[in-house]
Amino acid sequence: MVIGLLCDPGLPSDVVSTLVDDLEGELKENVSDKVAWEVRMRTESLLLDEDGRVPLLRLAEIVRPRYGWDLVVCVTDLPRQLSSTPVVADISVRHGIALASLPALGIVGVRRRLRDTLLYLAGELGRGLVGGRAGRERHRAGGRFTPVTWVDNPDAEIEVSLALVGWRGRLRLLGGMVRDNKPWRLVPGLSTALAAGFAAAAFGIFYSSIWSLADALSIRRLTLISLLAIAAMVAWLIAYNRLWEPSGGSRTKTVLYNLASVVSLTIGVASSYLVLFVVTFAGAFTVIESGYLARSLGHPVGLGDYLTLAWLASSMGTFAGALGSSLENEEAVYRAAYSRRERERRRRSREAREAEEEHESGGT
Repeated sequence: MVIGLLCDPGLPSDVVSTLVDDLEGELKENVSDKVAWEVRMRTESLLLDEDGRVPLLRLAEIVRPRYGWDLVVCVTDLPRQLSSTPVVADISVRHGIALASLPALGIVGVRRRLRDTLLYLAGELGRGLVGGRAGRERHRAGGRFTPVTWVDNPDAEIEVSLALVGWRGRLRLLGGMVRDNKPWRLVPGLSTALAAGFAAAAFGIFYSSIWSLADALSIRRLTLISLLAIAAMVAWLIAYNRLWEPSGGSRTKTVLYNLASVVSLTIGVASSYLVLFVVTFAGAFTVIESGYLARSLGHPVGLGDYLTLAWLASSMGTFAGALGSSLENEEAVYRAAYSRRERERRRRSREAREAEEEHESGGT
């Protein structure tokens, strides 16, 4: 029995590649020992239709004969929902194909959850062919704190879906989307903003009026200033790079995509702010002699005074970096917004379908 794992490039392919060597033994142990299991993996972007869905029936008709697979399990980095309910997987036993959505597996324990989900889906797809223990009898793919439920899917190609239950499921889907965006990797894409921020923060280091202002501000006021600076940069990046998804199709999907973009950018900008703070603190501690700072402020100084100065200077730098900043390349833009990535994949899928139809008509 040959099971093919068809994975989107990026995180799905990376995670599945760490599991594939052990899956054959686990399938024999957990699903059925009556057959010899063979697991093959292939990485390629899954086709999307005009509604942004993966056409499972068409995909099964293409890949099963092409690669000689008996069963197909696709792993995608696109979120799946039925109305407002997050979906872990879609299953079509009739056509021997299933689709697992990696973002629905959350932030932590993704590798373990994906392994359990793959075994779960293999049990469902294989039980009609090889008998054995059905997936729904063996595993709870959602995990102990976020169980899944079986939901009838209105799509004619899909018999049933595994959906996450309750508000924890929605939070887990959002967390998985943010994790897939890798917001900490947005920092190199903000090099222009960081350069402007370093220049503005240097102004705060060298001017004594900024020292006095930082000394006079309370912790609460400094916190508010830093939050406003981060919010200003996030708002500018969303507007400048057109990352906000306008309401048009599914309202739930629009809200989810926009929320994932805002959270991802907030984490990325906060990481940049932290880098700016560390560099500014090191510069202030090196350049400003403690006795001179004490005479300027009129009281003895310690490490806390340097931290306060770096805090205010970093907020000033972030404000300065916000205006006119942008993500440096298209890859950073796509990484920050699911909507942009999905539109690009729809375009590539449409071009692939047109090329295939043109090839078939030419052959005819």
